[in-house]
Amino acid sequence: MFFQSPRGLVRTLIVGGLAYIALVLFLRISGKRTLAKLNAFDLVVTVALGSTLSSILLQESIALTEGLVALALLIGAQFLVTFASVRSKRFASLVRSEPSLLAKDGHFCEGSLQRERITKDEALSVVRANGGKEIADVEFLVLESDGTISVRLRDGKPRAV
Repeated sequence: MFFQSPRGLVRTLIVGGLAYIALVLFLRISGKRTLAKLNAFDLVVTVALGSTLSSILLQESIALTEGLVALALLIGAQFLVTFASVRSKRFASLVRSEPSLLAKDGHFCEGSLQRERITKDEALSVVRANGGKEIADVEFLVLESDGTISVRLRDGKPRAV
């Protein structure tokens, strides 16, 4: 119930330690952008890295070397995609979404809310979380590429949730 065998615990400790060290080294080599959550693609890669590390740690059928190759593949793919995105606007538009204006000058942008599948109540919740009371308090409300919602209240102070 608490563990299957001492061998499994030792394997988890050794493989886990080595995989963690390798992941830290890979991330240091690849740069800060690898774990940035600037858009949905970045978030998917970050989650995939965590899932891969978990698999390496807990599944005895995955050898450490295979797991490290999988981590390197994810980080390498992220590097190539971001490298290409910075150099090609066309490629960048394929892998990331543009921000959407949800409200402007105290009024909702109905089409954007519908397209982004955000209800007025959800948008108002963000407004309240940022110190506003109602949509009339909003200069603009923007759904950013990474899924956060930026708010600028009429007092002029930008905020992000």
